[in-house]
Amino acid sequence: MKKILGILSLALALGFAGCGSKEKSETGVQQPITLRVAHNQTSLDNPYQYGLNKFASELERLSGGTMKAEVFPGTLGTNESELAMKLTTDSVDMVVASPGFMSGTGVKEFEILSLLYLFDSFDHWESVIDGEFGDKMKDIITEKTNNDFKVVGYYSSGVRNYYGKKPIYEPSDAKGLNIRAQGSPVQQAFWKKTGANPISVGWQELYQALNTGTADAAENDHTNMMLKEHHKTPNGKYTSLTAHDYTTRLLLMNGHNFDKYTPEQQKWILEAAKASVAEERAVTYKMLDESKAKILADGGEINEVNLKAFKAIAKPIQDEYAKKNGLEDLLELTRK
Repeated sequence: MKKILGILSLALALGFAGCGSKEKSETGVQQPITLRVAHNQTSLDNPYQYGLNKFASELERLSGGTMKAEVFPGTLGTNESELAMKLTTDSVDMVVASPGFMSGTGVKEFEILSLLYLFDSFDHWESVIDGEFGDKMKDIITEKTNNDFKVVGYYSSGVRNYYGKKPIYEPSDAKGLNIRAQGSPVQQAFWKKTGANPISVGWQELYQALNTGTADAAENDHTNMMLKEHHKTPNGKYTSLTAHDYTTRLLLMNGHNFDKYTPEQQKWILEAAKASVAEERAVTYKMLDESKAKILADGGEINEVNLKAFKAIAKPIQDEYAKKNGLEDLLELTRK
């Protein structure tokens, strides 16, 4: 009998492995399941933090306190890829990650979200990401990672613009500039077509690089660059509204662990994730306007650009990438 009880205890323990913590107190009362949810930004004013805080409050409310979430802002890692991989080691239960991470794991379809000028507005982005395209991408991740990763929501990380030591109006104005850009091959190809030199600089080191001249320019959304005070550096003063990337971030879980929850618990998680997405996006859009005003108030300068000329560079890169990787149908779903 003792042997049978021991086997049952082990099976129960394994059943909850990677699904947050669920332990009995010294009084024998069942403690709530606690999920560890994380993002890579260290600022508590970042929209990710608001979104995950909403997830935590909604999960506790929906579950009647039987499930909770603990939010870790940059404390489990500031590298998105390393943070996302922790899902596979059960050291974290949910993370915010870039689509570029999925391309690195062999899911080439997600590199399509790295293509610049894929979207014209937030309304366009939402209609695509919350529609057939977004649903297909969720299925692709589940299938191609053997359920190691499951998308439970899509966050926005704003719209990215150029900022640097001088304003740009036409693509040729970027010629010769050392611009800190993302590592995506299709994005690097775009900046090279303008004549700029894409360089690699860590996010935490970028302020110093802009301050000393190691980087002539960079690109990001108003909020992230403002929170890091890049606009106060000599090489971050001028923001040009290139609006080249309406960005997507993935709210990820380990699919195997998600499947271990009861149908009711899964429903709570998905409903809390939906509320989290709505909160994160609302905060992102609100903060972009506030951050733009702050940049101007601090002496930064902002100018419009010839968007048609920039888009003319991007479209052939989109078409070539889609054709090379057999993703023409997915690309078509993003186009109006």
